[in-house]
Amino acid sequence: MTASVHDLLATLVAFDTTSRHSNLELIRWVQRYLDSFGVASRLTFNADGSKANLFAQIGNPALPAVVLSGHTDVVPVDGQAWQTPPFELVEREGKLYGRGSADMKGFIACVLAKVPFFLELADSGRLTQSVGIALSYDEEVGCLGVRGLIDDLQQSGIKVAGCIIGEPTDMKPVVAHKGIAHYRCHVSGRAAHSSLTPYGVNAIEYAARLITHIRKLADTEASFGHRHTLYDVPFTTLQTGTIQGGTAPNIVPKDCEFVFECRWLPGDQPERYVDSVRDYASNLLEEMRAVAEESNITIEPTVYCPAFEAVPESAVMQYVETLTGCCQGEGVAYATEAGLFHQAGMPSVVCGPGSIQQAHRPDEYVEVEQLYACSEWLARLGELLCTPAAERPA
Repeated sequence: MTASVHDLLATLVAFDTTSRHSNLELIRWVQRYLDSFGVASRLTFNADGSKANLFAQIGNPALPAVVLSGHTDVVPVDGQAWQTPPFELVEREGKLYGRGSADMKGFIACVLAKVPFFLELADSGRLTQSVGIALSYDEEVGCLGVRGLIDDLQQSGIKVAGCIIGEPTDMKPVVAHKGIAHYRCHVSGRAAHSSLTPYGVNAIEYAARLITHIRKLADTEASFGHRHTLYDVPFTTLQTGTIQGGTAPNIVPKDCEFVFECRWLPGDQPERYVDSVRDYASNLLEEMRAVAEESNITIEPTVYCPAFEAVPESAVMQYVETLTGCCQGEGVAYATEAGLFHQAGMPSVVCGPGSIQQAHRPDEYVEVEQLYACSEWLARLGELLCTPAAERPA
């Protein structure tokens, strides 16, 4: 690993880009870094202008781009017991500690360090495809930002040959992942003194019946659902993640709200599970309104990221197979932006430095060896992009 990768990663980690904060300081810094090499970049902003995606292209813009993509936001450190300052890169025994070091600023640092190399290839006229750099916001809260970036690429007519999403995979290709959807369910009943429970409608208890129904759907999938051996959890899963309700033990609670999620296999869709929850909610609502006509149950989608399966014959998949020496790849239960790129007709594969086991944990780290491997991998990718398609390894 060159010193510049370390320095770049230290700079990136120092920006607190927790999803609830703006990422503009980091994006503006990257923009200035690219400007120093004469590389122009374009930004797409969120609705209030507090966050931005960045896209830059190296090489002939008429050539389809192989896009190197990473998200700039990180998960919170609240409530975690860190042994090192989370927003300061600390090296210890071959590991670089810091929030986002693995997920996924390590990959971004490696890509930025290779900008002079990619420019050298472009200036020599050797590149047969251009190199794209894509940085997004709010991946950790539902892959929100990259949607605007993809729209901008399509509306601007920028051709994309494929995307490599540098999530931490130990530099092994991930060729499929589950989709994820979150739903917020609000149950509204009628408050009453707890000594008069028959005159109230207990929102928590009705929410509990809905949650039990969701659990039964999950158990059915685990026992009898479609399975895919590529995945560590080889079936569709459902679970309830958060719940709030009630004001005091001696008051029949009027309101309860919970959020449940579905992670489904490619080829499946979450709607069939949510439809079952809605049907059961309709039955419960009849009971509730028999006591209190004002009762209600609403189910609102909040997060949706599609499932992903790589296109085996795509150029980007062939690049990754050549570089990793792996022709199969893995499937994972977590979701990435690959599903959205793929859905937009941009063939994708997930491959990057570090381990997903370190993501979101206190004392997150990336191994120095992984950054070495990624840097070497990107150098070989650059050389591969200089090879005419007819001469590339099959």
